[in-house]
Amino acid sequence: MSYERRGGYRRRHRDDYDDRRRESYETPEEKLKTAIIKLGEVDAVEELPRLQKQIQEFEPLNVANVSEAFRIGVTEQPYKIPYYAALIRLLHDRPGEAISSEGPPLGRLVLEDFWKGFQAYLDQLAWREARLCIHFFAHLTVARLISPESMVALLQAFIAVLDEFGVSHGRAKRAALCAAEGLIIGGRSLKPYSATSVTEIIDAIQAFNETTASAKWLVQPTVKVFSEALAIANGDELLDTVLYALKALNDSDFTHTADSFPQPYTNLPAPPAELEPFNLPSVLVPPEIIELDALSTDVDAEDTAQVKKEEWPEYFLRLFDNDISPDPNTPAGYAVRTALLDIISIFEVNRKECARLLLEYPKWNLPGAFKPKPGAPTPSDVEPVAGKEWQLESTIIETILGALLVLPESSHKSVYYISLITELCKLSPSTVGPAVGKSIRKLYGSLSEGLDVEAARRFAEWFAVHMSNFGFQWVWKEWVPDLTLAVQHPRRTFMRRAIEFEIRLSYHERILKTLPEAMQASDAHTIPEQPPGPGFEYDDPANPHHDAAQSVLNLFRGRAKAEDVIAHLDSLKTTLEGAEDADTAPLSVNVDATVRSIAVQSLLHIGSRSFSHLLNAIERYLPLLRAITSSAEAKAGILSAAAAFWKGNRQMVGIVFDKLMQYQIVDPTDVVAWTFANRAGGLDAFEWDLMRAALDKANGRVVIARRRVAALRKEEDDTRARVRARAEDAAGAMEVDAEGDGNPAKQDEALVENPALATALKAFTSLTREQKAALSRTLEGFVACLCPADTDAGATTGMKPNAHTRTVITEAAWHNRAKWDNEEWNAWETWGWYRQFCRAYSPYLRNYSTTLYTVSFARFEGSTDPAAALLNKTWNVATGQDMS
Repeated sequence: MSYERRGGYRRRHRDDYDDRRRESYETPEEKLKTAIIKLGEVDAVEELPRLQKQIQEFEPLNVANVSEAFRIGVTEQPYKIPYYAALIRLLHDRPGEAISSEGPPLGRLVLEDFWKGFQAYLDQLAWREARLCIHFFAHLTVARLISPESMVALLQAFIAVLDEFGVSHGRAKRAALCAAEGLIIGGRSLKPYSATSVTEIIDAIQAFNETTASAKWLVQPTVKVFSEALAIANGDELLDTVLYALKALNDSDFTHTADSFPQPYTNLPAPPAELEPFNLPSVLVPPEIIELDALSTDVDAEDTAQVKKEEWPEYFLRLFDNDISPDPNTPAGYAVRTALLDIISIFEVNRKECARLLLEYPKWNLPGAFKPKPGAPTPSDVEPVAGKEWQLESTIIETILGALLVLPESSHKSVYYISLITELCKLSPSTVGPAVGKSIRKLYGSLSEGLDVEAARRFAEWFAVHMSNFGFQWVWKEWVPDLTLAVQHPRRTFMRRAIEFEIRLSYHERILKTLPEAMQASDAHTIPEQPPGPGFEYDDPANPHHDAAQSVLNLFRGRAKAEDVIAHLDSLKTTLEGAEDADTAPLSVNVDATVRSIAVQSLLHIGSRSFSHLLNAIERYLPLLRAITSSAEAKAGILSAAAAFWKGNRQMVGIVFDKLMQYQIVDPTDVVAWTFANRAGGLDAFEWDLMRAALDKANGRVVIARRRVAALRKEEDDTRARVRARAEDAAGAMEVDAEGDGNPAKQDEALVENPALATALKAFTSLTREQKAALSRTLEGFVACLCPADTDAGATTGMKPNAHTRTVITEAAWHNRAKWDNEEWNAWETWGWYRQFCRAYSPYLRNYSTTLYTVSFARFEGSTDPAAALLNKTWNVATGQDMS
């Protein structure tokens, strides 16, 4: 035993020694680089002179290494940009030496190398990095280290993008932000040089912004379905806010820039008079990269078009008043929100570090902008900034939720924003917790004020996940008075949706205990009476088909072969047809439906024990499922049977539908058609989730098939090129007859067509047709819901042609929404999902716009129906045909 212990000790000791030998040690250059990147860990202003001395005394100094550290700091820690500008300013100094006696100062050398990195970002169209570099250049312009004329030329290069023919919204928006934010920071030095250029830049951004009015109308987070108003009380669009801030600064000749951005370099001595400012080289913003697939000519050009994610205006929801969080329409408010959004975006890879930096943000902002934490010492020399003293935690939560609720989709996955808020609560529960509570109440209040249905769905997801992380603690009794509202009112819909998500994250009994007694009642329609679980329709002995279902169930339990089960179902069908009285018997199709339902529900009953049981059951009996789905009616039948079996657990309905599509038992078009056929008055979030999954499945298959074809085409082209090259080499080495086999063209023609490519092209064509069919069926379903063909012109807005749904058309009716019943709210929600369908799938809809419009909107020609007009307007905006 003692020997084993000593041996174990020696082994551990040897392993520790080997680990130490493998440890990497920083070189002096790496330590210098790290020091630059970590500028400001304690106090940036006090660290600047020390870091300046450390850089200037380093021997031998690698300028490229120092420049790379600056690039990392500027693009990954943008809140430090003003201090990096101050450091560059200090690196231009040569104490005790004449500027003209030696070469360029160190700061200039670093700046020249930094420019190379910026040019690389620009060539790669790395927009965020390029924009942050422009921030850096703008600060250096104010510090008089960059010439105003070259900075103006740089901003004008980005403004030129706005005049490009057919420029996409995303490209133009990013270019406009680069120019606008550079002007906001550097306008103090640029306007004295050329007021005309400053005005031209602002006018160009304004002109482009005016062309995006219709797109803004479609992505507002708060909507009034039939209103075309662009201004909303609780939201701000990104380009609108930057223009408001820019115009406010321009009106004051940019004298208030220092009230919005830290400028530590202004406290340093002015640069030597003999120091010439650095002239930024002229640039040209590279064009967008357009990828084309080299597909065979037997595929329609419409089908081969590349699908690129559509970029929309960015509306950020406001939750708090301007005295709590900064107004983004002001220069200071815009600067704060932009800085917070940059931190959130850059540190997506590390949410814990992101949460820490967000709570430390006041350290990098102007002193007095945010209220100090309770009990924190306040420096005597810091006075509150006039009109500020915002609440940091409320500002952060508002910014995160604004990014989460951007429509049609957020920049990052919802789970990132949700987990980031969780980390903030863990870091500072006493201050972040109240801000989260206030945000929940604000969002809940906006549900009855027109909060978009997609934003409401994300809100419910965040609420449920957040509650699950903190013991499901919420004051539900605050919302008990809302139980008197219509069942389909958005607030009651939110309650049901959030509780359904909570049950998925926990279990029914626990969530039930967190609710007040009024919400537990069955007539409250808030929580199901029973826990989510399977509902085998034929399990009741009183069911007339109980014995038949048990026989099928026993076959599944015994793992009978699919062929035997099919034969048993055929005999069962014969038995059921013969048992019915001829006068009262249902049609044979109903017998088929009954047998099909028995088979599907029995199979799902076998697979209900776990997810792996479900997959095993489906995979084992794929031949059976294909045998009973020979028609569209049969496919709809198995979807209905699956939905009936899992009616108590809607999550499982989506999972089963997904697996049936994955194994190609049903097509996405079948799921879409079933969803519209089984809607109860209107579409809700659950039905939209089913349709979204089907559309994503169809679109995803086309993307995969396109990539497969492109890869095979490239492989074939490479093969042909190699054969041609070998033939040309052989022809150059010896003389060949004109009709000889060495002819490169003959060699090329002799290549046998790649069978894999032919198969991939055929699959691509088939999947493209399926994609178009799914999109077409979805559009037809929405049109039939929102504007039925059997109604009089102007008499409908939704589900049924009656006086109630007619009232949704008018603006006055919206103000009378407190009296709406379920039909009106159903119609309103269905309109919301139609808007989400159009904006979320607009790239695909644009590919087939002509075909889809002809199929779905032809009957509206010359119609005066307001519902038809709204359908058309939404469609035209989504497909880029309404650019007003």
